[in-house]
Parts: sequence; structure tokens; C-alpha cells
Amino acid sequence: MRVCAVSFLNTVPLVWGMLKGPQQGLVDLSFAVPSACADRLASGSVDIGIVPCAELDRLELDFFPETGIACRGSVRSILLVSKKPISKIQSLALDVSSRTSVMLGRIVLAERYGVTPEFTTGPPILEDMLTDADAALVIGDPALRLDPSALPYEVLDLGEEWWTMTGLPMVFAVWAGRRSLITAENGRIFADSCEYGLDRIEEIISSPAARHGFDPEIAREYLTRYIRFRLGPEELAGLKTFRRLVAEFRSRDSELSIASA
Repeated sequence: MRVCAVSFLNTVPLVWGMLKGPQQGLVDLSFAVPSACADRLASGSVDIGIVPCAELDRLELDFFPETGIACRGSVRSILLVSKKPISKIQSLALDVSSRTSVMLGRIVLAERYGVTPEFTTGPPILEDMLTDADAALVIGDPALRLDPSALPYEVLDLGEEWWTMTGLPMVFAVWAGRRSLITAENGRIFADSCEYGLDRIEEIISSPAARHGFDPEIAREYLTRYIRFRLGPEELAGLKTFRRLVAEFRSRDSELSIASA
């Protein structure tokens, strides 16, 4: 079974069993940014991927409901940084490596702040992104390398924004694939790999490569305080709400496209 995982720190506990534990050799494991994982699934070059939740319905994928990448409140690694008051944002530079984060940013800005900015894209270098845009969306390891309290800008943590808006956890990515592969037997591989990793967080943190070069305390706090890897009923309720809002926004996009044709 060909599996694509995300090349960010927040995925390491999920794949630790496949890398170091009893699940080694059960899958052919590769790594990419979240959006590329989704593209590899769509092209058929992998069978299962850790997929941005915004892509589940568009790609008609099923998913294993036990584990994923989620938060309850602040997530720390999905930051919207603005030179202007949030309600005055007219342009937003995007890091498009995660389509869930892009869609979450759109939803939060529209639903909480009444803002629908124009978008640009580029590498996740904050000052470059802010050169030609009012605000920037930075995700994953590049966001984790920023200190929000030290930035001379207004900063939104989109996990916290979602929690405030809905009262529900935010699920960013899940293990997904074609429905025929989403079986209890296959699901056990991913659930057991996650449990193996969560039981060995200190082992992960002790490895500079595994913790992606982050300071041990930053990696420990991120993996134990901010990110949740086990999905329960509340996480799945949050995911259902997010998927509904994504569908509504895509329907609006389609209507606008038809109207402007």
C-alpha cells in the first residue's frame, strides 16, 4: 500500500510506528506537503494520504476516523498575519501547501470579520508575502518558526478563531483514500502507528531530525499541547461542520464564476 504523509512536524507521531515501530514495512511511505498528498491521491500515484479535509468531498474520498491532525483552540502553526486591522484586509498572500488552511482562512475572514480579500500566492516567507499584500497566511513548520508575540503585526491563530466561531475542534487533515481501501484492517495500521508515536513523544523530541530542527521545548509543547492526534465525536462534529462550510463556499465560487462568464 503506497502512503503519502505530510512533511511537517505535526505528522511525525502519526508515522512513527511506520518509521521505527511494528508497522515498518507494511506500507510504502513517502512525504510531501498536504496539497501534494491530495494531488498524488487524485492521480493514483498513492493509495492513502494524509489529506487536507477541504479536499475530501471534492476528491470523493473516505477516511479513517480514528486519527488525524486536529486542535481544540489554538493550533500555533496556522497563522494569519496582517499589516492592517483584520476588518480592513483587502489582499491576502497564501501559502497554498494546505488547502484546508486556505479555506479555513477564507471562512474565518468572511464569517467573523466580513472580509473577502483578493488572493496572491508565493513562498512562505512572511516579509516577502507582506510586500504586496495586506496580510499573509503562513502554515506548518514556517509558521511554527515565527514568534507571534514578537511580530509587529496583528496575528490570528486560525485554530483559536475556529474554536471561538463554532465551539468545536478543528480537524485539518485525516488519512484518506478510495472507499475500497478504508477497511478496519488497513485502519489498524494507521491507528497503531499513531499510538506507537504518542507513547514515544520524548524519543521523537530527542531526535533533531524527527523534530525538524526545532528546539526540544518548542517541539514538545507543540506536539503535546496544541496538536491532537486522536479523533473523537467532537472532532468529527467539527469536521462535519467544516465540510459543510467548504461546500457552501465552493458553491458561491461556482455561482460567481457562472455569473462572470
